[in-house]
Amino acid sequence: MYRALTRDIEVTVEPYYLEEQSDPEDSRYVWGYRILISNFSGKTVRLMTRYWHITDENGQVDEVNGPGVIGEQPVLNPGDTYEYSSGCPLDTPSGVMFGHYSMETPDGDIFTVDIPAFSLDSPGQARTLN
Repeated sequence: MYRALTRDIEVTVEPYYLEEQSDPEDSRYVWGYRILISNFSGKTVRLMTRYWHITDENGQVDEVNGPGVIGEQPVLNPGDTYEYSSGCPLDTPSGVMFGHYSMETPDGDIFTVDIPAFSLDSPGQARTLN
């Protein structure tokens, strides 16, 4: 598990390899990841946008931006958690991802919450990020 805490908003990531969707002979490697966002702050926040920086083992970078996550812009009241799962395909057996969410409070305060860097490692591969 990988964790980051920004302004009392905690993001926890648990990546896992999806062997049934991967085809190493065709250079297709797929991972899923579970994200848990916990609001330990005293303010209500809405997740407005996401940004991902994805790098494969050859250094090829892919950036992903967009509104919300999995089609939602969840509101987290103080003490709330929000969990979702998504996935990432790569052409190489390992890589790394990190990013951030843009959050907004009801009074219009917009701030960035870090998503911790986490490694995507195929079974049998050495872990590339601790």
